Amino acid sequence: MPIKRIAVLTTGGDAPGMNAAIRSVVRCAINQKVEVMGVSRGWWGLINEELKLFNHRSVSGIINQGGTVLKTARCPEFTTEEGRERAFQTIKKHSIDGLIVIGGNGSFTAAHIFYQKYKVPVIGIPASIDNDINGIDLTFGADTAVNTALAAIDNIRDTATSMERIFVVEVMGRDSGYIALAVALGGGCEGVIIPERKFDLQVMCHDIVNGNLKGKVSWIIVVAEGAAKAEDIARKIHEITTLETRAVTLGHIQRGGRPTAFSRDIALKLGHAAVEQILQGKADLAVGLCCGKVISVDFATAIEKKNLEVDSWYKLIKILT
Repeated sequence: MPIKRIAVLTTGGDAPGMNAAIRSVVRCAINQKVEVMGVSRGWWGLINEELKLFNHRSVSGIINQGGTVLKTARCPEFTTEEGRERAFQTIKKHSIDGLIVIGGNGSFTAAHIFYQKYKVPVIGIPASIDNDINGIDLTFGADTAVNTALAAIDNIRDTATSMERIFVVEVMGRDSGYIALAVALGGGCEGVIIPERKFDLQVMCHDIVNGNLKGKVSWIIVVAEGAAKAEDIARKIHEITTLETRAVTLGHIQRGGRPTAFSRDIALKLGHAAVEQILQGKADLAVGLCCGKVISVDFATAIEKKNLEVDSWYKLIKILT
């Protein structure tokens, strides 16, 4: 059956570049004579019929904006059979032939479950600051988030050096240490703590004391929120070393801001690829970049735990300290 109308929605945590992806999906679909309905607030909007027909001008002026004009929301109702059934009834009522879901690991898990039950064609576009989609190199939004955190780290480095202090900086990453590893490397930081690897605070403090005795006057340790809290680590470092230590939590500034050129470029290319995939009758998969090329990955593979090759990151960070 030919695809005549699709719906696009953003789900889970927002990521810079989502608006560029929405713009690409809408305009590429319309170019193929396919109608597009924008769904507000993700799965919640699909359950509660918060959707409207988009045209070419509906997505004007959003390519450079962070966040998502479609809004996004956590939706516990979609984890239930009743919630998914209501979403399916909305799809039938509005004659929607397929979905394009822009989100991360949790969003794709939900989309995979929904497809398995109702067989509504679903294509995913990976948007996540955590870069947590397996089988691809990089999600859009991750580059922007890393650059935002890195700018803050650079500023902290100035005061850490001037005041001769230790700073423990907490970045986002509940289940993934990607942002922490990337900013620790790019920021020339002396230590990093992530969920994927156990850390030894005693060894870290021993290195800090030895460095201090040799004249090293400042340290920056990056902590992913899922591994530890900056306040706790800073307090323990001070207790063990007696050196002045401060904690900084960057928080949600990493989710916002204008998407970098790289994040926009990925989002626009993947928006086009998602439309092409759904028009070709494909379903239950995500599009993404791998080795510079646009590829497709089955949802079942995409939602598996991604291997960050943590040991090689740690080794390089240690060498460069």
